[in-house]
Amino acid sequence: MKSILPIALLLFVLSVFGHAATRGDVKVIEASENIRYLSQKIVKDYLFLYAYPDQKEVKSRLARELKKLGSDLREIAITTKDSDTKDILEFLAYSKDQIEDIISENPDKENAALMLDYSETLLEGADSIALSHKYDFSTEEHMLMTTKKIEYLLERVTKYYIAVNAGFDNSTNKEQLQMSMTEMEENLLTLSAYGYSKEMRAVQLKLDRAWKANRAFLMRSGVLFIPKLMLISIAEQEEIVAQLALYHSKNQ
Repeated sequence: MKSILPIALLLFVLSVFGHAATRGDVKVIEASENIRYLSQKIVKDYLFLYAYPDQKEVKSRLARELKKLGSDLREIAITTKDSDTKDILEFLAYSKDQIEDIISENPDKENAALMLDYSETLLEGADSIALSHKYDFSTEEHMLMTTKKIEYLLERVTKYYIAVNAGFDNSTNKEQLQMSMTEMEENLLTLSAYGYSKEMRAVQLKLDRAWKANRAFLMRSGVLFIPKLMLISIAEQEEIVAQLALYHSKNQ
């Protein structure tokens, strides 16, 4: 009988520390998803500013987004104990500083090209960090992550839509636009396969309809460039996605 209590105590301790480690992973993954989203949104907004320099309110928006990016980088820094993650963070922090310097200047084509590169740098770093902290998602966590991917993809699609119509119409950017649209539709199919209530199914179908309308314009981007309307439409779609994200968050 004397051996039972220590074993039970050990199992309890392991479960407690296991739960704490998992919560840490969740925090890191959430912050990484935010960085993925911001990596696209910041550069999308900069490209919009490059195409329309008179849109002064965009600079204020960029400042807020950079502040949020810094907050997410700090969240990972204080949470993780993984040495590789800390190394990646140093590089991402450097990239953030470079982006901040670029935004402080008047937009030009050279800086716009650099921003496109930094966008992918932040994305790759966030992906690597998330991979180091991955764990088996529950069904609701998987669905929540799907909504986060859709938010990110909406920004990524719009980024490349503006890029290819603002002087960066190389084959790589065109290919990335098409790939992002395909990935977007794959994630929308994941939502459509979920057993939503009648009320939430209506929200999911509203998102589908909005995307199909946008897709028609995206497919004609070479002859019809309407970035201002597209940005409004994307913002509305993200509000719809936020409703689905909240639903899955509450269901965990």
